[in-house]
Amino acid sequence: MTFTVDPFNLPQRTASNDTEIDREALARLLIEIARNVDPDYRAQFEAVPTADPRMETLRQLLVSREISELSRVTHLLDEPEQLAAAVGDVLPSAAGRAPYAQLGEALAPAVERAVQRSIQKSPRTLTDILYPVFLPAIRKSIGEKIDQTFQSLNETLRHIFTWHGLKWRLEAWRTGASFSAVVLKHSLVYRVEHAFLIHRNSGLLIAHVTADNATSEDPQLISSMLSAIQDFVKDSFNEKEQSGLDTIRFGELRLWSEVGPFATLVSVIRGNPPEELHEIVRDVLLRIHEQSSEALEQFDGDGSQLASVEAQLQTCVELKQEESNDGFPWLVAAVALLLLSLAGGWYFLSWQSAQRWQAYVSRVEAQPGIIVAEQQVRDGQFYIAGLRDPLAVDPQSLLSGTGVDPAGVHSQWQFYQSLEPEFVLKRLTASLAPPDSVRLSIVDGRIVAEGEAPDTWISRARAAAQQLSAGGPVFDISGVRDVSPQVREAERWHAYVSRLETQPGIIVADQKISDGQFYIAGLRDPLGADPQSLLSGTEVDPARVHAQWQFYQSLEPEFVLKRLTASLYPPDTVRLSIVDDRIVAEGEAPDTWIDRARAAARQLSAGGPEFDISKVRDVSPEARAAEHWQYYVSRLEAQSGIIVAQQTARGGHFYISGLRDPLAADPQALLSGTDVDPARVHAQWQFYQSLDPKFVVKRLTAALSPPKTVQLSIIQGRIVAVGEAPAGWINRARAAAEQLSADGVVLDVSQLRELNLAELNHLRQAIQTTDIFFSSGKVVPGPEQTPVLDRLADQIKEFAQSARNSGVTARFMLTGHSDTTGRETANASISAARAETVRALLNKRGVAPELLLVRGAGTFEPAVPENSLTGSSTNRRVSITVNLD
Repeated sequence: MTFTVDPFNLPQRTASNDTEIDREALARLLIEIARNVDPDYRAQFEAVPTADPRMETLRQLLVSREISELSRVTHLLDEPEQLAAAVGDVLPSAAGRAPYAQLGEALAPAVERAVQRSIQKSPRTLTDILYPVFLPAIRKSIGEKIDQTFQSLNETLRHIFTWHGLKWRLEAWRTGASFSAVVLKHSLVYRVEHAFLIHRNSGLLIAHVTADNATSEDPQLISSMLSAIQDFVKDSFNEKEQSGLDTIRFGELRLWSEVGPFATLVSVIRGNPPEELHEIVRDVLLRIHEQSSEALEQFDGDGSQLASVEAQLQTCVELKQEESNDGFPWLVAAVALLLLSLAGGWYFLSWQSAQRWQAYVSRVEAQPGIIVAEQQVRDGQFYIAGLRDPLAVDPQSLLSGTGVDPAGVHSQWQFYQSLEPEFVLKRLTASLAPPDSVRLSIVDGRIVAEGEAPDTWISRARAAAQQLSAGGPVFDISGVRDVSPQVREAERWHAYVSRLETQPGIIVADQKISDGQFYIAGLRDPLGADPQSLLSGTEVDPARVHAQWQFYQSLEPEFVLKRLTASLYPPDTVRLSIVDDRIVAEGEAPDTWIDRARAAARQLSAGGPEFDISKVRDVSPEARAAEHWQYYVSRLEAQSGIIVAQQTARGGHFYISGLRDPLAADPQALLSGTDVDPARVHAQWQFYQSLDPKFVVKRLTAALSPPKTVQLSIIQGRIVAVGEAPAGWINRARAAAEQLSADGVVLDVSQLRELNLAELNHLRQAIQTTDIFFSSGKVVPGPEQTPVLDRLADQIKEFAQSARNSGVTARFMLTGHSDTTGRETANASISAARAETVRALLNKRGVAPELLLVRGAGTFEPAVPENSLTGSSTNRRVSITVNLD
């Protein structure tokens, strides 16, 4: 069905401001609906829900404003924060326009509950509000009560054990008053001498009363001075208007000031008044205000209406207490001192315990992740409560070393998550599990992530950064690169290409990535590195790399050097190296090789490195042999104890002659390593004794055999002997020094000391006085000589050991003897045989054979003459002689 609308024009008219409805549009819409109404429209579409857009347009024209306002109100009611803001905007003005009585009745229950809740939650808030009002009055009242208590205590202790104290205690029992009150009544000495009533606002003197026999200056002047002092203190120390000086003391005089609404009563008291006197003076001031309140308020200097005030003030100046004469209460002082000592000890222990507790609390407060909300000490127990991060240190473990008993500590910790960077870092590390390529660290209070990671991990990290609590550290992940597999592969490929481009002998002409495959082409020297082998370690898949390399000869010095080495085959005596981009050859080579090297240098390509062979020497075999020979001769001439007199090379053979010390090096052995053929060397050496000190020392050592206690050394060309030696060896050394001096060699024996062998002389004498006797014609001693041989063997071994300890060697000469019986030749043989027999017997008893020397003396060294009675038997013997080397 089609509807048509004829054009219809209405006069132009602006919509009314009161309803904000476009009347022209509304009229057009109504006419259109009226002209297009079809009675059969609903019947034709009964099964289909209809929604005519024109009805919606009509609704918008008629009630669009109401719908908008209703939607705004509904939205406002559904949002608590916006509703609260709207109510808050109108609540002050609404409360201001409401009747006070009705508003008070409506708010009273809520205010009462709010105040009660506030006090329960935080009593300190209400205390801070009432503090300026009640504190001065409370402080003054408490101060007076404390002063009164201490005054009462002092006076009571002073008189408790005196005679007057006993009387006053009876009086207290009789009257029913307290003992302290009776003590103060009789012990405090004071007198009120003056009473000044001063107007509070103007400072004028209202009335003045003086006690009998009391002197004073002008009362009006005194009143003015007191008012000036009050004003000076208020102005100097910024005191509040309602406060003032309570007490002024001048020696024995005290000025007590009591402030009233309109007047101030100042009492001048001589002595030590009781604190209860404040109440009496305050009562007098209160009665004056009750009786003359209006007159005091309107006082302008005329005191005619305040005549009755002086009668009230007279009661003040009549207050006094006479002095009593009591002795010093020594017993009371002792008891007080004892009590003070006990109290001091208890206070010190309490203070010490409190200090330890405060040290522990400070230690806990210094720990990151722990917040102490409350701590107190009550009845000897310690209580602490607060917040603790699960990652923080255990507060119980901090008690160690503080001296606080853990059994007396009661703690209540609520777990919370600390926003300190170190704890946030631990939680982020545990929750995000960053890959190895990402490093989390704390920088200037911020948690910074650096490295590479997949985009999934970076998304999780961003979400974690957004979820961090406000006021916590910032989680900065801007330093983490998002590397996808394709980008990572491209980075690895470019790293490989960069590695190729740095290789000498390789020129990359083209490289690209296409469809996951890698393509590269260029030039490559055959001596350069293999590009395929360089793929190792780059994580680039070799199967996806397609390379095309054209071979060429690189002119880089290292490649030219390799080609020259491969083509020229330089001998071992030639070394090729690169110096300042030049190839330099050094050494010596045959002329044939040098010619080849010159030809190779000319053939090098222009623009390549220079081949310098100027440092290669042309050496023929004859010249090389001559150089080797000269090197050998120089080596001989440097040897000590060898003097080269003549040397020549002729016909391929080498001739040399000169002098050589037998102790010097062997010239033939020095040929080793010189490349000189020993078969072509002809040498003639004449032996001589070199006067070189080291050779002289060797000969002296061989000739003199110095003991172990003597050391021969060379000092500045002189041979010096140092140590201890037997006198005989020293004499031999002196003789050798005299012989060497003729040849110009100095042997210094001045530092030799004679060896002290006094402890060996007794044993030496015992050995040398021992003889082994034989029977006639026998070469073996009889059995009676066995003990002598045993003793002799022990003595020889002991002497030899002692001599070795002294640094000398002992030698024992066994001399065999015979009598004159028989032929002389037979006697010589039998004497030698007897010495050999004794040597064998001593050797059998443990004497070293190298220590024993033997000889046969025959009949030439008899012990006694042969014609004596014992001559034959005494001369058949073996004697022992001891020698020290």
